[in-house]
Amino acid sequence: MNRIEDARRFYARLMAAHAASADPRLEEVIAAVPREAFLGPGPWTIIAGNGKVETPSPDPVHIYQNVLVVLNADKGINNGEPFLHAMWIGRIAPKPGEAVTHIGAGTGYYTAILAKLVAPGTVTAIELDPGLAARAKKNLEPYGNVSVVHDNAVESELPPSDIIYVNAGVMAPPSCWLKALKAGGRLIFPWRPADRVGLAMVVTRTAQGLACDPFMGSWFIPCVGASLAGPTAKIPDRQQAASSRSIWLTADKKPDRTATAIIGDIWFSSRALGRRRR
Repeated sequence: MNRIEDARRFYARLMAAHAASADPRLEEVIAAVPREAFLGPGPWTIIAGNGKVETPSPDPVHIYQNVLVVLNADKGINNGEPFLHAMWIGRIAPKPGEAVTHIGAGTGYYTAILAKLVAPGTVTAIELDPGLAARAKKNLEPYGNVSVVHDNAVESELPPSDIIYVNAGVMAPPSCWLKALKAGGRLIFPWRPADRVGLAMVVTRTAQGLACDPFMGSWFIPCVGASLAGPTAKIPDRQQAASSRSIWLTADKKPDRTATAIIGDIWFSSRALGRRRR
């Protein structure tokens, strides 16, 4: 085993530990995907607090750490924090044969991990930035179960999905995302309904409706077309946002006194599915 493989395997072990996943495949899948193949040639720029640091050389050993690697400095786009993505992937538990839609795929690194976990299932990777989409398409050529689409996921119809994995912050998920979820499907996204409120949210389609669980803090760049609220929106503070337990389309159910947030045609409730109104 050479030093890069050794670094990648230890990094994969750390990722799997942070994921707290029962899936024994996760460590091997992460170890099998070379992060450097998705970052462009080094040296690389690493985000460090409010500043940036350049790796001392193009040696890939430098990026097998829990570091943010810059992809587009002008737009504030980076490759994403590995431990955070590990926890997200552990939470949604991808299974072989499932269909994934990855919104904000960037250059495709986490898309590749998802693709290996759901094979022979499929991944539709959607990226708005034309340069990143082109890079993702090239990077993901070895992954035969991935289709890369240059499009705005807020305005387009998504394919039926077991998992929708979103890497851009939204005020509320567009209704088309919720409608694309299959039975048992999971949507994970960065919920940013206010400047000081940033939560990772999992939405699960159950027989009773859409259950939601804000399970950790999370900050991503805003999602174009889904990061602004209208004047009639009810914007939650952090406590209200964290108490959300179900999500509804206003067309299906009008907001009631349990509403923690009302944004467009979506509202969040503090009432868990199955709980009776008193």
